[in-house]
Amino acid sequence: MLEPLLLEGDTLAEAAALLEAMKEKNLTLATAESCTGGLIAAALTAIAGSSAVVLAGFVTYSNEAKTAMVGVPAGLIQRVGAVSEEVARAMAEGALARSGASIALSCTGVAGPGGGSAEKPVGLVHLGAAMVGHGTIHAREIFPGDRTAIRAATVREAFALARSLLGAI
Repeated sequence: MLEPLLLEGDTLAEAAALLEAMKEKNLTLATAESCTGGLIAAALTAIAGSSAVVLAGFVTYSNEAKTAMVGVPAGLIQRVGAVSEEVARAMAEGALARSGASIALSCTGVAGPGGGSAEKPVGLVHLGAAMVGHGTIHAREIFPGDRTAIRAATVREAFALARSLLGAI
């Protein structure tokens, strides 16, 4: 079930605006999601006409899936942990390479309510955005709230990261 916060008008309006901006520039999109479990792709594909932009969505919830589906090196995950800048960047770059999209968005984090630590608290999310010919950017956020709020904030931040890349071209 799509979480209630994702059905709010603001998130869907942001999704629609991102899709329109990408369509105007003839760009396509893929996602590689861990802590959101596919909610970024779900919010985008809730918009009619999204198929002109959205090519693929990889739900890489486990470490093994990150390696198998988007090529994140297992050694990298072992060295720095799944919730890290390096893994978020590798996820975005892997999704970009494997999908053939122009832009790929990724996220990995601790949505809670458990699983947090002093170094990686609940709410910590690393996001990546990779674009053909423009490299990869990263954002690190610590979102407040419960699991639903953290995941919804992650979706909105992913859209913001994509808009940052679009502003660079």
